[in-house]
Amino acid sequence: MAHTRENNKSLSSHSAAEAVQSAEGPSIGPRRINSGVSMKAEEGKYKYGMVIDLDKCTGCGTCMVACASENNVTVRPDESDKQRSIAWMQLFKITNGKPFPHTEVSYFPRPCMHCHHHTPCVFVCPPTATQMDYHTGIVSQIYTRCIGCRYCQAACPYHARYFNWWDGFSLAQPFSKGMERSLSPEISPRMRGVVEKCTFCHHRLMRAKTKAYKAGNREIEEQEYITACAEVCPTQAITFGDLNNPKHKVSQLIKSPRAFRLLERLGTEPKVYYLSSKDWVRKMADNYLPEQFEQVTKAAT
Repeated sequence: MAHTRENNKSLSSHSAAEAVQSAEGPSIGPRRINSGVSMKAEEGKYKYGMVIDLDKCTGCGTCMVACASENNVTVRPDESDKQRSIAWMQLFKITNGKPFPHTEVSYFPRPCMHCHHHTPCVFVCPPTATQMDYHTGIVSQIYTRCIGCRYCQAACPYHARYFNWWDGFSLAQPFSKGMERSLSPEISPRMRGVVEKCTFCHHRLMRAKTKAYKAGNREIEEQEYITACAEVCPTQAITFGDLNNPKHKVSQLIKSPRAFRLLERLGTEPKVYYLSSKDWVRKMADNYLPEQFEQVTKAAT
């Protein structure tokens, strides 16, 4: 009887191991993640990202206005309820916490980070309404697939996702005559019950691809695809481009000693980098212990 139990136990363990192996894919070769995409396929030809220089940002909010206008972000008559308002590009004001005259202020624009490694929102979405495009590095949002469960909102460590509590532009109440022209024709208004976020102005990428294809299927130039926030920034604090292209400015800026990312130790590898020569700003970007933080006060600009 004991021999039979041992055989059953070994068979159960073997079956469980086979089940895990069949679910994760073959043990030899690249580990399979996210609908069969391998780790080797994570690095596509393009990897679009953003660099925001906090030393240049004045907190004017132009990036927020341009983002909302470009992407048909819904604005309610009463925006006092900030828990239900929508802003793909959020602007925060931070201070060093010291009293006057030693007070220092910095402004912190925060779009979607478009995490490259183990993207939290992608892994928890039941209907795969959000996906990582490993050819461009952009985390997309498919509104017609979204079921409104808001798992992605709970999983996002950067609070960069927003839920539509009401119907969007012209869905609840029709526009007055001529007012529909204020909407961007390349962006669909979102309906009530779906989540939305920054898409790195993906429609601009499609426009640049079409232009490049008509010109003989050439490569997209650096200035042909930039986000609305980067285009309108009056101090040119926001730079956008291909992180994989050494000729693009962003790929050079991320090598600066002033460069850092939000909550970088989580391992999500955000594609949005920040630049700051102030140590207290860099320290607020993550939960550093005193012995873990590296001073960069004398970093070259």
